[in-house]
Amino acid sequence: MEVNLLRERYRVDLVGLQAACEANYARLMRLLPNMRHEQHSRKVAMTQGEQMLGVLTLEVVLACPYTTTLRVRQEHSLPWLPVPQLEVQVYHDARMAEVVSAEHARRFRSVYPYPNASMHQPDEKAQLNLFLGEWLSHCLACGHEYEYVR
Repeated sequence: MEVNLLRERYRVDLVGLQAACEANYARLMRLLPNMRHEQHSRKVAMTQGEQMLGVLTLEVVLACPYTTTLRVRQEHSLPWLPVPQLEVQVYHDARMAEVVSAEHARRFRSVYPYPNASMHQPDEKAQLNLFLGEWLSHCLACGHEYEYVR
């Protein structure tokens, strides 16, 4: 059996990435419809019975005429779960939203050589945008308005 030592190079799926960014825009507009004008934050609680699983917090960091920058993060999550925090650039004229920052990494390339110093996956940008989409979809399907109780 012959082993192929050359792996096929990752190619950006522009159509798939654009579709993910368009779907994320639609999801974010459902969760924060007035982000451009008045609504500057929202908290969506995720619970299972009486147990709090976490709170999705959407916060407007910067609002400009054609773009909005959001901080999307998880609060009050289970102690053993990592707490995701993303910065999302929303392009209102193009009706797209893309992850531009995650944890401590900013401005992702479309493709990374692998391995690399930061250990980014070759399709890191696409994976982050798909993750955002799944996270927002789950919150839309199962979340409810967060009510803070002391």
